[in-house]
Parts: sequence; C-alpha cells; structure tokens
Amino acid sequence: MAVIFVLFFLVSMALSARIRPSFNGTALSGTSNKHPFEPGPNTIFREEVPPSAAASGFPSAHGTELRTHDPSIIKVGSIYYSYSVGPSITIHQAFSLDGPWTEVGALLSGESVIKKGDRKAPWAANTIYINGRYYCYYSVSNSGCRDSAIGVASSAFPGPGEWTDHGLIIQSGTGEGSDVFPLNQSNTIDPNVFVDGDGTAYLNFGSFWTGLWQVPLEEELVTVKGLQDGTLDAVHLAAEPGKVWRSKLANSKAKTVSTSKTGSPICGDPTGGHPIEGGFMAYHAPYYYMWFSWGRCCEFKDPAMRSNGKEYRIRVGRSTSARGPFVDKQGIDLVDGGGETVYGSNGDVFAPGGQGILTDEFGDILYYHYLNSSVSYDFADARLGYNRLEYVDGWPVAVY
Repeated sequence: MAVIFVLFFLVSMALSARIRPSFNGTALSGTSNKHPFEPGPNTIFREEVPPSAAASGFPSAHGTELRTHDPSIIKVGSIYYSYSVGPSITIHQAFSLDGPWTEVGALLSGESVIKKGDRKAPWAANTIYINGRYYCYYSVSNSGCRDSAIGVASSAFPGPGEWTDHGLIIQSGTGEGSDVFPLNQSNTIDPNVFVDGDGTAYLNFGSFWTGLWQVPLEEELVTVKGLQDGTLDAVHLAAEPGKVWRSKLANSKAKTVSTSKTGSPICGDPTGGHPIEGGFMAYHAPYYYMWFSWGRCCEFKDPAMRSNGKEYRIRVGRSTSARGPFVDKQGIDLVDGGGETVYGSNGDVFAPGGQGILTDEFGDILYYHYLNSSVSYDFADARLGYNRLEYVDGWPVAVY
C-alpha cells in the first residue's frame, strides 16, 4: 500500500492572541530592566520565518498518545508525572515517556482560589521538587487577555489528593500589584521556576505583549521578593518586538477598549501580534538556557492558519547567568528578537511548543506538545512528543 506524505508549506496570517485553555534551574546576579519596552537598535523585524518543513532538517518526534497542552513533566523514582490543563490541573503518570499514560486524578481539590480567569481549569502548570516538597505553579487567565495571575500549590507527594493551594503570587491587568513595572505591561501566565545552585529561586513568566520576564522568589517559594515593598528586581528575558501579524484592534472602531492604569490594553494588543511565550529555563554546564515558544500555538482547522509559516516552534538563547542577558548564535539578545530555532514543524509534526527540559541518566530531553498532521489539526488532539538533545559548541541540537 502506498503511503502518501502530505507536505505543508509555510507562508500567511494568524490571530493576534493565544487561544487555548492551557501550559507549561544556577546563577550569577544581573541588572534589572527598569524601562518600558521599546524596539532597540538591534531589534529584528521578521517579515518571513523559517523554511518549509521538508527542508527543516529536524528529526522525527517520539510521539505519544497522551493528549496534552503545555505539559510539565517530572520523574519520581521510576514514575513519570505529567501536569497539564484540565479540570483542577490534570495529572497523568507512566513508567516511560512513551507511555502508556494513565490519568490518576486532579492536583487541586476544586477551582483555584484565585478569583480570575479560568479558575476551573488552570493553564500551564510547572511542577518542581525542592526541599522535600513539590510546588506546582499555574496560571489563570482568559484567551487573548492579560488580566491574568499566577498561583502556586504545594504537596509532600507528586500525585493527586495532598495539595495545598496557596493562591496568588503575582498578577497583571487588574488587582493589587498589577500596576507595578513590569506587571503593568506584561501577561502573567506560563510560569516557570528555576532554582539556582545557591538556592535562589526565580519565577520566569510572560506571553505576547512585551514578552518574557523574571522576578526572584522568597525562600519559601510562594511569594515574589520585593513586590510589596517596591524593590521588585525584574529582568527582561526575551521579546518579539516585530509585528508578526496584524492586530484585530488595529482598525477597530470600538469606543471602549479595556486598559490598565498605564493605558496598556488588557484584552488585545493594538500594536500587533508578538508571539513569544512558554519560557522555560534550564542549566547545562557551563550555560543557562532560556527556552521559549515562538509563533501561533493553536486553532489550525483553517488551512490558511497552518500554511503561513507562523506556527509554533521552539527557540532558545543562552547566557552565563540565570539573569541573562540571553543571546542566540549570532549574539543577538533575545529581548531584541533573537532566538535559535531548535525544533519546528517536520513530517507529520506540526507546531511543536509549550516545551520543557527533563534530565535523566542519559542526558537532557526536550519535551513539548504538537499536532500530528496525519491525524488532526484539532486543538484537542495536541499530544506529547519528545526528543533527546545533544550539545554542539554549547548549543542544543534535537536528535531522535
């Protein structure tokens, strides 16, 4: 029987905001970015992006049957745990990344205690283990808006049933602290916590708008350091300054657009689509790596939305400090639009993103969600995939 491979070529237009119900450690000190975000002299404005999947050179994915978005995976003993969007944050477990994966319950006992956004099914969980306890950082928001918040729950066990929801640690758009820089111009979703070798913990977050940011956490890991006393030490990690697609608000004649105290729109960005999100920091000596998803994450039923070359792909920058600056191979700062593409669409792999890094006895693993183009472009059909990483001259390369 002949097997027909349908090649999808990249070139057109997409939406200006992420549409989804979902997700997603050692350092020196750096300096804070205290200025509003503006394109700099080294800013890259991308008119077109990467070659067709056929010419990508990316390896095939280790595909699985676990349907997920923005997974967070940890390994405890011989068991893998995956935390992802779903009622009260869904937990799956398996004895192999390849599966089979079994749903074992929910992380929270009900809705998030944060009274914002989609409380019933928080997005982008990021689970870590430190000091004998598991911490799961999560987001609540609404699609296309930055009226968002990040919360945290903790437990002595990785499975369901024993978690305490500590609630809000940081928010943007509306609410206490949302008028503090850079929360007054960013989107507090897609949390990722990186713990330094000296025990210092950093919260990385951000989606669209002004990109990815970092703030330090207190030692107890459930409070942002300096937020209450005006000494917040925020660092700008990465951004997409170029208008990758036109905003729906650009020609809007609507008389009212919800804005923050600084005038920054809360729902929709009239400056256009700046598709960068899903930051994940990892360390592989001697560098710190800032991974992120670039492009459109979801809703590809319309062929025009999947043929324009602006779908998700996984990019990275590196630094000698967890506080940056992070640069790509050309030395371009991620804040100026830099970023090295490590994995993207190829074969039946479409729009990989929402990534994380897992380290086992054999090395580093890049895991992510993706759409299998031979099966479906439906949002609900996104599934877990992964690839091993090799490092060439200090730069990660995806291999099968």
